[in-house]
Formats: sequence, C-alpha cells, structure tokens
Amino acid sequence: MKLSQHIRQLARERHEHVVYLRRHLHRYPELSFQEENTARFVAQELDRLGIPYQTGIAGTGVVAMIEGQGQSGRIIALRADMDALPIDEANDIPYKSVHPGIMHACGHDVHTASLLGTAAILQAIRHELPGTVKLIFQPGEESVPGGASLMIAEGVLEHPAPALIFGQHVHTPLEAGKVGFYSGKYMASSDELYLTIYGKGGHGALPNECTDPIAISAQVISALQQLISRMNNPLTPSVLTFGKINSRGGATNIIVEAVDLEGTFRTMDEEWRAQALEHIAKIAKGIAEGMGGRCELKIARGYPTLYNHEALTNAARENAGEYLGPQHVVTLPQRMSSEDFAFYAQKIPACFYRLGTGNPAKGIRYPVHTNRFDIDESALETATGLMAWLAFCSLEKNPV
Repeated sequence: MKLSQHIRQLARERHEHVVYLRRHLHRYPELSFQEENTARFVAQELDRLGIPYQTGIAGTGVVAMIEGQGQSGRIIALRADMDALPIDEANDIPYKSVHPGIMHACGHDVHTASLLGTAAILQAIRHELPGTVKLIFQPGEESVPGGASLMIAEGVLEHPAPALIFGQHVHTPLEAGKVGFYSGKYMASSDELYLTIYGKGGHGALPNECTDPIAISAQVISALQQLISRMNNPLTPSVLTFGKINSRGGATNIIVEAVDLEGTFRTMDEEWRAQALEHIAKIAKGIAEGMGGRCELKIARGYPTLYNHEALTNAARENAGEYLGPQHVVTLPQRMSSEDFAFYAQKIPACFYRLGTGNPAKGIRYPVHTNRFDIDESALETATGLMAWLAFCSLEKNPV
C-alpha cells in the first residue's frame, strides 16, 4: 500500500476518536493563557499515544516530538492554537460550551484535536518518517502579544530547530473536504489603538466656554481616514477602523471632559506599518492640541504581516492536490484579518493554509467569531490526514 493510501486509512480509522477530542475541547473552552485543563487534556492524549512532550511553555503551551527513523536529521514543526473567545454560545448541540461567556468560536478546538489526530497518524508511521516532527500546542493566539511570540521567546524554534512550520485554520466559506492556499503576503498585521481626547466640560448651551472632546474626536477620526486614502500607497492593502467611542459621562446638554476611542490598524507592509503608526500619533495629537484639547495615545503592537513562503506553500499545494485531488485544492484571496502564526513565519519558512469546514446544506455557514459557529466534522478526517501527509512530504522532499 502506498503511504498516502495508508495515511488516508489511518485518518478514517481515527476519525471517530478525533471527533470525540474536538467535542470535548469545544465543551470545555478556556480563554487565552488560561488553557490549563486543555493543556492537561493534550498531555493525556500524548501519553496515550506514547509521544514524549514538555509542558508549561509560555504558561500553558505543550511541545511534543515524534522522531522518525530516517538519517537526514531534518526537523519540521506543526502548530495548533488552543484558546477560546469570550463569546456566549448560541448553538443547541450536545457539546455546547458549559462555560457561560466562553466559546470555541474560532475553531481552535478543531486545530488542537486535528493536531492530536495527526500526531496519532505520524506516530503510527514513525518508522517511515525520514526525520523528526515537532508538535506545538500553543496558548493565547487571540490575545496580544500572542502565544506564538512568547513560545518563540522561550525557545520553541530551537533545541532542536525546525526547518519549516505548518499551521491550518478552519474556514467556513470553504466546503468540508477542501483546503486553500495563498503564497506570499497572506494576512495583515494588526495593531490596537487606544486614544483619549481631553477637553473642558460644561453646559451644552455654552460651547464657547468649553472645549468639546466629542467635536475633536470627530475631527480626529475623519482626518485619520486620510491616512489610508492620501498617505498610503494605493497598491498596499490597509485598513483603519475605530470600533468603539465612549464619552465619559454626559447627557444631551452636557459637554464632557473626555472621550475614549478604540480602533485597529492593519496593513500588508511592515515598513508602511511603522510609518503609519507614527502618522497616527502626530495627526491625533496635533488636531487635539490645535482645537484646544489634548490627546493621549497608546498603541498596542499586535501581530505582523503573515508571509507564506512561496516555495514551501507551492509545494504544499501540489502535495495537497496529490492527497485530496486537485479539485479539492483552491487558491485563497488575501485577508485583512491577522494571526500570530505570523511570528513563526518571521523566523523560518512557514505555510498557513485554510481547512474547509462549511456545509450550507446542514446549516453550517456561520463565520468564525460568531456565537453560532460550528463545523462539518467530516473536515476532521481531511485535517488530520492532510497535515500528516504534508509533514511526510516536507521531510522527504525538502521543499526549502
């Protein structure tokens, strides 16, 4: 039997167990950097599989090693994130979250269960692996500074150092059974903006005696949009969004003392990213001062642009077509959302691809980060088998 056929068979045989793993994780979600029980559950499964591991990396991270029998000494890494989101689940399903206000609404339960399923397959064929596979179960993808950056700081890409890394992410718009790839700059950087505009409060009927921070805020928001329309290269994707504005107190006839603004800036170019953040600070502070107020600004640096290594991603696309059939492999569009997997991609060749999980006929159409998100669990068989196959091909064919 060809190895690809053997992997397909193992993925089918383990599918029911991977569904159990995913449902357990979905039922007991934990927020970023609080994944203690999730990490214990992962460790228990690795114990069952006889795979050695380390725990407590970046708090709750787990790293495991599957050593093959090949002589190449080549090492690759596979990553899954483990954290959930602060969302109250609305699904009526047997495995609904038991923790009010916490839900696996971004599919990290799928990623973790899938990597455990992939681990089981690779452990079963370890005598045929021409190298070593490092498994990274990562905390805190959903919260800045991102678990990836912390795990890297604690040496996850060292001792031993992998030559490349794969990650996968659920994607409802893509039908279960399909996967998608994009070479090059795939996902945007993301930075969080926190502004407070201070003025001078007073009676709404006497604006001449006040400095209105709401009026200043309106000018700041409007002016900052020209950062995108007039200062940015139109060929560079960029987004500036203010999602929250709150005055401190107030009523219809009150001019308040201060207004808080919260927003996000995203782009596909790291040089422009640095320049834009400087412009944001200068423009906001300059307008506030020019109108008699004051602006305090905090920028929480988030995740960098996610760059999919061309040679690695192109090879992965071809290998996926060989495993699934080319009709099940699509080219993705760029996305302005962000992912802390980008930190790995800054260090070593990386490929971050999408796993189709949608099924409109079954009503599985809700996007990630919503309270009705769910998956077609047949996708778990695709997830486990394909990642195992990509791992083997990357060890054998040396794409980078």
